[in-house]
Amino acid sequence: MARLLVVQHCPTPAVRSLGDAVVAGAHDDAIEGIEVVVRQALEASAEDVLAADGYLLGTPANFGYMSGALKHFFDSIFLQAGGALGEDGSGAQTGGGKKPYGLWVHGRYDTTGAVRSVQAIVQALPWRQTAEVLEVLGDVDDDALGAAYELGGTLAAVLSGA
Repeated sequence: MARLLVVQHCPTPAVRSLGDAVVAGAHDDAIEGIEVVVRQALEASAEDVLAADGYLLGTPANFGYMSGALKHFFDSIFLQAGGALGEDGSGAQTGGGKKPYGLWVHGRYDTTGAVRSVQAIVQALPWRQTAEVLEVLGDVDDDALGAAYELGGTLAAVLSGA
């Protein structure tokens, strides 16, 4: 059975509702053979990452960056999870990875910096972006929740081979 790890930081009702919709989509009845493991960003470990076959990441956009909790997650797991460092100590592109990932970001006015900061780190891990980034600005409406459900379902379907 494939394992999908959801790592999220959901400090507000808006981000929490998106996270709930992502997880619900990953549990869609039409998708079989997937174990969904949900961890808050401050609780997720390198062991969780190594045991997973794919990843869903969720964060609010805070001052043009991902949440401190998601950054802590990356800091804690990066090398153990196969992260590559360049000569200057920055993340080095791995040339594409095998394990699929998806990302959702919620912001009041802008998500650009938060998305860029996550992608800068993830490109140095043996992961590959499998779905378009879900960027939600302002209030979370039914369309955003539907897109979040679809994101969860997409990653689960990819892992199930459907």
